[in-house]
Amino acid sequence: MQAKKRYFILLSAGSCLALLFYFGGLQLRASRRSRREEHSSGGRNGLHHHPGPDRFWPRFPDALRPFVPGDQLENEDSVAPVSPRQKRDANSSIYKGKKCRMESCFDFALCKKNGFKVYVYPQQKGEKIAESYQNILAAIEGSRFYTSDPSQACLFVLSLDTLDRDQLSPQYVHNLRSKVQSLHLWNNGRNHLIFNLYSGTWPDYTEDVGFDIGQAMLAKASISTENFRPNFDVSIPLFSKDHPRTGGERGFLRFNTIPPLRKYMLVFKGKRYLTGIGSDTRNALYHVHNGEDVLLLTTCKHGKDWQKHKDSRCDRDNTEYEKYDYREMLHNATFCLVPRGRRLGSFRFLEALQAACVPVMLSNGWELPFSEVINWNQAAVIGDERLLLQIIQDRIFKHISRNSLIWNKHPGGLFVLPQYSSYLGDFPYYYANLGLKPPSKFTAVIHAVTPLVSQSQPVLKLLMAAAKSQYCAQIIVLWNCDKPLPAKHRWPATTVPVIVIEGESKVMSSRFLPYDNIVTDAVLSLDEDTVLSTTEVDFAFTVWQSFPERIVGYPARSHFWDNSKERWGYTSKWTNDYSMVLTGAAIYHKYYHYLYTHYLPASLKSMVDQLANCEDILMNFLVSAVTKLPPIKVTQKKQYKETMMGQTSRASRWADPDHFAQRQSCMNTFASWFGYMPLIHSQMRLDPVLFKDQVSILRKKYRDIERL
Repeated sequence: MQAKKRYFILLSAGSCLALLFYFGGLQLRASRRSRREEHSSGGRNGLHHHPGPDRFWPRFPDALRPFVPGDQLENEDSVAPVSPRQKRDANSSIYKGKKCRMESCFDFALCKKNGFKVYVYPQQKGEKIAESYQNILAAIEGSRFYTSDPSQACLFVLSLDTLDRDQLSPQYVHNLRSKVQSLHLWNNGRNHLIFNLYSGTWPDYTEDVGFDIGQAMLAKASISTENFRPNFDVSIPLFSKDHPRTGGERGFLRFNTIPPLRKYMLVFKGKRYLTGIGSDTRNALYHVHNGEDVLLLTTCKHGKDWQKHKDSRCDRDNTEYEKYDYREMLHNATFCLVPRGRRLGSFRFLEALQAACVPVMLSNGWELPFSEVINWNQAAVIGDERLLLQIIQDRIFKHISRNSLIWNKHPGGLFVLPQYSSYLGDFPYYYANLGLKPPSKFTAVIHAVTPLVSQSQPVLKLLMAAAKSQYCAQIIVLWNCDKPLPAKHRWPATTVPVIVIEGESKVMSSRFLPYDNIVTDAVLSLDEDTVLSTTEVDFAFTVWQSFPERIVGYPARSHFWDNSKERWGYTSKWTNDYSMVLTGAAIYHKYYHYLYTHYLPASLKSMVDQLANCEDILMNFLVSAVTKLPPIKVTQKKQYKETMMGQTSRASRWADPDHFAQRQSCMNTFASWFGYMPLIHSQMRLDPVLFKDQVSILRKKYRDIERL
């Protein structure tokens, strides 16, 4: 018989300590090396670089990804989009020490004298400790890092059992708050490491551990990316109480069998929750189960009163559930489904890895174990919980189901709605795959909210400027004004069709409805008081043709994290970066009208309509969430900002302080619904060739732009 499972508890405890040793030791070595270099060079060179661990992030497309054949791509010194997690050093969290990082909440001086030593508090008389936590403490005490002398310690670990902080659990330790605060070495948690497997309780299952951890680090299972403090906390796997501290079976991975081809393609066996957190995904698994190579088995036979709540499917599910042995399934499957339970983590994650079964993750927002050093994109299939329902929908409505290219090509099946079109060329993401060129014409959609009383109004000048563009196919004036439509003769004569339609219900969201009148794939979205020349329109459209999946335009705005208010902020200040291009003067694919209307919830659109504000912000949220890319700003134009403030229709709107406050509020409401901040900062601006260069104006294609 093979030796039993190998050091799973030691893996959790030892790996956490090893990581801390890596960071602490590395910084100390770098510090010593820097001092030696400074001494040898006489202090002339003041530049010292402190190495740090590589960070593994999802590999999104390049920040500047033009629509050209692959063999024509050039390396450009563009600024890559910054991960939202990297940008949110002080993001929302349930812990008071949410801003903690190694640099701010860890005292490296304690480690300089004796190196990386770990002290475990003596067990207090009468305190109960679960076997799992005893195993963790024993693993630490048996490691080379352990010291029984607190004066030599670099890191401190509590003997108080913090593993299970579910108040309904018999392992829950009461009065932990006062017990921790009474520890004479606590020092507000500084240089302390707290282990936790379970936190929160029914029905919310929050990540609150029930006491103030201060500046302590967390080695925590089921931690969300929202509450995870990068380079400070350590996400650990969830393991059961049956995991032995030492010994164990070898892993079942064999050389050249990745992934292993086995009897079953995909398996799962576990509880089914009829209601509450974690119920959505598990309740839908039976749709995918086929009893052959896909075995997804659930049972509602758990809990004391399960029979009171069972549904019509429980008995049938329970019968099917009993037919299969879990271990036999696990070791004979290529892929193992790991859906979230009540909490984000699952025992099946470790079990699948040990069985050499590729984990298929369905747990949105889970910071995977040891993600700081392990690139799980190379070892697991990380899906989205919502994918399951989309797959089932495709099975039911086969005539509009998504094909393999949609599922496996960015942006994936969640954002490509087959109800829009069955032809991939109608979406902005597949031109290269299909060998198609981006659209050569656009439809200008002008949002009008002011009565037409003068032939010198900005809206008429804007209409003429757009109509003169060589790329303009037609102009649609969306009349959202309370006054009746102007007579036909009030509109100027143009070489392209001008269609005037009344907005549905006269609300802001109506500007993004998928109107049948829009016959081109490209949409030039314009506010009535926008000031643009024909040359500017032409240039923006030619840029968009290289980036048809993004928003391309002129007025840029940005977002930021407000530490003092602990919320997202909105700014219109002119800075070196931006994360939004407002739809008052922007070009994008008309599919985003359909996505805005049919993908976003009614609650967000109702908020926009009630405020008569934020529709442009919401569109930017949506497009960035789909593309994982920032918008593209073209040619800086200060005149845009200055002239906008002087017009009639929107002047009061932009000057109104409530308008700005509303936009701040919108940012946080939108981020809450998306579950993260999808906006991405960029420092890239695209100008015409030779723009502002000291050469003859005759050599410049878009020469008129420089005169504006």
